[in-house]
Amino acid sequence: MEIIFLLIPLALILLAIIIGLYLWSIKSGQFDDLEGPAHEILMEDDEPMEKRENYTHRNS
Repeated sequence: MEIIFLLIPLALILLAIIIGLYLWSIKSGQFDDLEGPAHEILMEDDEPMEKRENYTHRNS
C-alpha cells in the first residue's frame, strides 16, 4: 500500500511532462502543416535541361 504514495506522484509528474511537451510542440508549430511534407515527395524537382545535359556530358 505504501507504493501507491510513490506511484501517484510519479504518474502526476509524468503527466505534467507529457502535457508540457505537447503544449511546446503546438507553440513551436509542429502541427501547422501535416500534409505538406507528404505532398512534397510527389513533386518533381524542376531542373533546367541545360544542367542535366552538362552533367551527363561531364560524367561520360
